[in-house]
Amino acid sequence: MASAFGIDIGGSGIKGAPVDLETGELAAERVRIPTPQPATPKAVAATVAQVVNSFPDFTPTTIGIAIASVVTRGITRTAVNIDPQWIDYPAAELMAATLSRPVAVLNDADAAGLAELHYGAARGQDGVVIVTTLGTGIGSALIYDGVLIPNSELGHIEIDGFVAERRAAAAVREREQLSWGAYVKRLQRYYETLERLFSPDLFVVGGGISKTAEKFLPYLKLRTAVVPARLRNRAGIVGAARFAADLSPLF
Repeated sequence: MASAFGIDIGGSGIKGAPVDLETGELAAERVRIPTPQPATPKAVAATVAQVVNSFPDFTPTTIGIAIASVVTRGITRTAVNIDPQWIDYPAAELMAATLSRPVAVLNDADAAGLAELHYGAARGQDGVVIVTTLGTGIGSALIYDGVLIPNSELGHIEIDGFVAERRAAAAVREREQLSWGAYVKRLQRYYETLERLFSPDLFVVGGGISKTAEKFLPYLKLRTAVVPARLRNRAGIVGAARFAADLSPLF
């Protein structure tokens, strides 16, 4: 496979780089530009163009873009943690017009899941894999026999009368100043619920907090194997690039 270009739209920064699709490594050092505020679609698209234009020696034929939204056929449907103007917005159409080339848009947790599936902790794993990203909220990617089932949004399920991510996201641990022991109890309740609902073969846990996985993962008592993600802060870029490359024959 050749290289493709991946963009990860985050709440504080928009990151992008060309990706070597054989290895999952970045083909050049990534560029990060602060996310505009307010992060309206047109403002974000202009910043995405700045990121892409930062690589004058690399002219991608296809670009993948990851964003924190349910995405169906290039339209962003939700905006829980992003500007409400993204609701039911033709994001792929806007980005393609701004960048003058084909664009594929997907949910950011799905991008992380694809990265782990093809290059990371879920590579070669059959059956049901659930990749979760613990951050401002909880993102999820549901994979069955190597095929992504998009927009699973398992951070938004209700557990004990609460939306899961409002109790167990990494940001909640910091905001409530929870000890690791107290936080593990919340994660235990979350992952045992997913285990009961899906009977997965593997949990992969990502997000920035996965850098300190030894503080919480070994203390979860689950039947399912649970491992930290491997691609960490490049997962969104890599997964978005892979998604776009896999779809490119359809453009």
